[in-house]
Amino acid sequence: MTVLFTPEELVQYLYNETSPEKTAAIEAALQEDWTLREKLEVLKSSKKTLNTLTESPRPEAIMNVLNYARQTAPESVQS
Repeated sequence: MTVLFTPEELVQYLYNETSPEKTAAIEAALQEDWTLREKLEVLKSSKKTLNTLTESPRPEAIMNVLNYARQTAPESVQS
Protein backbone atom coordinates (compact mmCIF):
# COMPACT_ATOMS: atom_id res chain seq x y z
CA MET A 1 0.00 0.00 0.00
CA THR A 2 1.33 3.41 -0.99
CA VAL A 3 1.14 6.09 1.68
CA LEU A 4 0.64 9.59 0.33
CA PHE A 5 2.47 12.44 1.98
CA THR A 6 1.55 16.08 1.53
CA PRO A 7 4.12 18.66 0.44
CA GLU A 8 3.82 20.17 3.92
CA GLU A 9 4.82 16.86 5.49
CA LEU A 10 7.80 16.60 3.17
CA VAL A 11 8.88 20.12 4.11
CA GLN A 12 8.58 19.21 7.78
CA TYR A 13 10.69 16.12 7.10
CA LEU A 14 13.26 18.21 5.25
CA TYR A 15 13.59 20.54 8.25
CA ASN A 16 13.63 17.63 10.76
CA GLU A 17 10.29 18.67 12.24
CA THR A 18 8.45 15.35 11.93
CA SER A 19 7.80 12.91 14.72
CA PRO A 20 10.01 9.81 14.85
CA GLU A 21 7.08 7.72 13.59
CA LYS A 22 6.38 10.06 10.66
CA THR A 23 10.11 10.23 9.84
CA ALA A 24 10.32 6.44 9.73
CA ALA A 25 7.21 6.25 7.53
CA ILE A 26 8.56 8.84 5.09
CA GLU A 27 11.96 7.16 4.91
CA ALA A 28 10.32 3.79 4.24
CA ALA A 29 8.19 5.36 1.50
CA LEU A 30 11.25 7.03 -0.02
CA GLN A 31 12.85 3.60 -0.43
CA GLU A 32 9.88 2.40 -2.51
CA ASP A 33 8.47 5.45 -4.29
CA TRP A 34 10.66 7.20 -6.86
CA THR A 35 8.12 10.00 -7.41
CA LEU A 36 8.28 10.80 -3.70
CA ARG A 37 12.09 10.91 -3.95
CA GLU A 38 11.78 13.29 -6.91
CA LYS A 39 9.42 15.56 -4.97
CA LEU A 40 11.82 15.60 -2.05
CA GLU A 41 14.73 16.47 -4.36
CA VAL A 42 12.75 19.42 -5.75
CA LEU A 43 12.10 20.63 -2.21
CA LYS A 44 15.79 20.23 -1.31
CA SER A 45 16.76 22.27 -4.35
CA SER A 46 14.23 24.96 -3.44
CA LYS A 47 15.56 25.07 0.12
CA LYS A 48 19.09 25.54 -1.15
CA THR A 49 17.95 28.33 -3.49
CA LEU A 50 16.03 30.09 -0.71
CA ASN A 51 19.12 30.08 1.47
CA THR A 52 21.16 31.88 -1.21
CA LEU A 53 18.67 34.56 -2.30
CA THR A 54 19.44 38.14 -1.42
CA GLU A 55 16.93 40.74 -2.47
CA SER A 56 17.05 44.48 -1.96
CA PRO A 57 14.60 47.19 -2.92
CA ARG A 58 15.42 49.34 -5.91
CA PRO A 59 17.14 52.63 -5.02
CA GLU A 60 14.16 54.48 -6.55
CA ALA A 61 11.80 52.79 -4.10
CA ILE A 62 13.97 53.77 -1.15
CA MET A 63 14.14 57.37 -2.35
CA ASN A 64 10.36 57.49 -2.80
CA VAL A 65 9.83 56.35 0.78
CA LEU A 66 12.37 58.84 2.15
CA ASN A 67 10.88 61.72 0.13
CA TYR A 68 7.38 60.84 1.31
CA ALA A 69 8.58 60.72 4.91
CA ARG A 70 10.21 64.15 4.55
CA GLN A 71 7.06 65.65 3.03
CA THR A 72 4.68 64.27 5.64
CA ALA A 73 6.85 64.70 8.76
CA PRO A 74 5.63 67.25 11.32
CA GLU A 75 7.50 70.60 11.32
CA SER A 76 9.07 69.99 14.75
CA VAL A 77 10.81 66.83 13.47
CA GLN A 78 12.19 68.46 10.33
CA SER A 79 14.08 71.22 12.20
